[in-house]
Amino acid sequence: MQDAVLAMLAKEPSHGYDLRARLRRSLGPLGESMNPGQVYVTLTRLEKAGLIVSERASGLPERPERKVYALTPAGQERVAVWLTEVGWPKPDLAEFHLKLVVAAAARLADPVELVAAQRRELLRRLREAQHAALAEPEGSAAVLLLEGVVLRLQADLRWLEACERAWSPVSAVDDEAEDA
Repeated sequence: MQDAVLAMLAKEPSHGYDLRARLRRSLGPLGESMNPGQVYVTLTRLEKAGLIVSERASGLPERPERKVYALTPAGQERVAVWLTEVGWPKPDLAEFHLKLVVAAAARLADPVELVAAQRRELLRRLREAQHAALAEPEGSAAVLLLEGVVLRLQADLRWLEACERAWSPVSAVDDEAEDA
């Protein structure tokens, strides 16, 4: 979640309540289970790590001094690195989804390009797993594990196809036409 919060701050400085609301919106039903204090704990850790800074900002009368958080240069660098990372062998689907959402919202990267980079890595690993499975002697217990790896990679690749369809410019135009 830290990287997603940093990327949200790359778009604009924000306060914790707004970041929490944006995360919950981005995650849909999965965001409902988010602990309300989780964003604030994350912000405290990021500030201690020197990735963000905060300042008190005057707000509404009922919330007179709200903290507004902004990225430091180190935080900006971490966002740039996060956007180029691929998350296998243990991809976190929610984190990857947030990466796509915040990259698009803050215009940090093209979500379709992020999906393509992830796909290239998964295809490379799929080829490796398939070759390893073929190299195992028949009846080897390792074949079952390798088959599981292959099936997981194939499922992840199908999900990436769905992500690409959802984030492709043609999809966005179709969605806008339906809303009109």
